This record gives sequence, C-alpha cells and structure tokens, in this order.
Amino acid sequence: MKGRVTSTLLTQLLALLVSILVVHLVYASVIRPNANATLEERAERLKNEEAFVPERSLYVTLRDYEQETCFILMFWAFSIMGTKVWSAMSERKLLENDLIRIGEGVSVLPEDARRYMRPVQSLPEKTRGRLLSRTVLVALQRFETTQAVQNASDAVRTSCEAEADRLDSELAMIRYIAWAIPSIGFIGTVRGIGEALGQAYLAVQGDIAGVTESLGVAFNSTFVALVISIVIMFFVYQLQRYQEEVVIAVESWCDENLLRHLQVR
Repeated sequence: MKGRVTSTLLTQLLALLVSILVVHLVYASVIRPNANATLEERAERLKNEEAFVPERSLYVTLRDYEQETCFILMFWAFSIMGTKVWSAMSERKLLENDLIRIGEGVSVLPEDARRYMRPVQSLPEKTRGRLLSRTVLVALQRFETTQAVQNASDAVRTSCEAEADRLDSELAMIRYIAWAIPSIGFIGTVRGIGEALGQAYLAVQGDIAGVTESLGVAFNSTFVALVISIVIMFFVYQLQRYQEEVVIAVESWCDENLLRHLQVR
C-alpha cells in the first residue's frame, strides 16, 4: 500500500511538472508574443484613429500569469483524471475474463473455496490488486473460514463500499484544483483592479489606456478561471459516475458468478 501511494504521488508530481513545462512553452512562444503584438497594434491605432474600436483577442484574454496558472492546473487535473479513467477501464475489462470458472449448476462448498482461490492468487500482482480479484479472494476466504454464505456476501459488499470510499477520497485533489482555479482568477481580479486604481490619476488627465488594460486583466482572469473550473467539474462528475458504475458492476459480477454458487451442507 505504501509503495502504491508513493508511486501515485510521484506520477502526479511528474504530471504537474510536464504541465508546467508544456503550458509555459506555449505561453512563451505563442500566446504572449501574439498578445503583445496585438496590444501594440491597438495602442498605435488608438492614437491615430479616434473611432477605432478594438476587437476582442483570444491571445490578450489568455496572456496573464493567472490564466497560465489556471491552464497548468487544468492539464494537471486532466492527467490525474486520465490515470483514474485508465484504472477504471482496466477494472471493467477484468470483468470480461473468466476470473473463476464455476459451471452452471455447480455448488461451491466451504472446503472447495481454496481450490477456487488458487487461480486468483496465481495472477500477476497488478491484476491481483484489482477490485474484482481482491473481492473474490476475500469472499472465498470469509466463506471458507465462517462456512456461511451471508458472511461471504457481506464481505463482497464491504469490499465494494470500501473501494467506493477510496475512489471518492482520491478525487479530493481534483476537487481542490477545481476550487483553486477560480481563487486564482479572483487573485488576478484583485491585482488588475489594484493596478487600475493606481493609475486613476492618469484617467483623470484623460489617459485611460492603462486603466483599461488593468481592468482587462481583472475581468479576463476571472472569466478564464470560471470557464476552466466549469469544464473540470463536468469531467469530475463524469469520472465519479463511471467509477461508481464499475464498483456496482463488480458487486453484480460477484453476485452472479460467485455468491449464487456458494452452498453449505
């Protein structure tokens, strides 16, 4: 378990590092150069054309550091969700295999439980650590020890409930990211409004360019952060639903392929 936690932590840190490098590279090579060029063109046209109305630019909307941080966190969250989707898909794929072969009409007695455990115990460690494998093993072990079908059924239910709780707790980091992104957007809002207030004396003199640019920082950062947060939360709920479906499918598989065959004399 400790090794699994360490591996997960290292994977998440590596994903964060990759997100930082990729997003910063895109910002440094594409977004900020184009945004600066657009702002320079606007300033020049505003000086020469009194009726000039600047069009909204995606590069300018995304150019600030708050938006860059939001995108880093977004791709980090997507990478974490991607690993969890892959894990859930592997769990569902295992349901398609004949993990234990119990023929139709065959009854499994407590003294037979160990014979059905051996194929599962001989699986590779990674496969043996899947929910289905663990649940089947614990159910057969409980059945062999207690010689009671109800105890085996309770073991299946307890294992699936524990897995559901674990999966839900592992989404805490993604939920934190989804909460942190709007907060970073609000930091950009405060920074932009603060800069705008610091240039209020220029606006009184008739130069509103600086105030307008600072207010653009304030509103753009909040806009981008809220949009990203909405997107992340949508995928979080989809992931949670998929994980719950997998856990329910595992419990149903155990009922259909194992528990109904158990019998005591």
